Amino acid sequence: MAEVRTDLSIGQVAERTGLSVHTLRFYEAEGLFVTPVRRTSSGHRVYSEDDVDWLTVCTILRGSGMPLPALRRYTALVREGAGNEKERLTLLREHQADVTAQIGRLGECLDLISFKVAVYQDLLDSGESARECHGPPAALTSQAHGAPS
Repeated sequence: MAEVRTDLSIGQVAERTGLSVHTLRFYEAEGLFVTPVRRTSSGHRVYSEDDVDWLTVCTILRGSGMPLPALRRYTALVREGAGNEKERLTLLREHQADVTAQIGRLGECLDLISFKVAVYQDLLDSGESARECHGPPAALTSQAHGAPS
């Protein structure tokens, strides 16, 4: 069975990925495609399903906070093909550690927000006026600084 090749315009890819046309051009200029973006005889960009799949990976990695230099390096490793899996693994493990740390920080932020929501909900439920309390509770402060709770 012959492979079916789908040619997508930049607008179609933008619509499918949620990336702007400007971002797609930027990603191309930054070397973030595994294969070069093809062009029609009139110079219009033409993308494949593989390009869309790769852009999905890029979007997730960028959304997780991967810096452009790391994404560029990862793309270059993928472009090189087999034989550099150890480098890819190292790069992704480093990013995984960064994301895990970020999740921890966000958990601390959520704890504070949840505390504040509960305080205001309790005030509204009891009909009391808001007391001036701008800082976090002691338990959250000690957790943030590594003290035992």
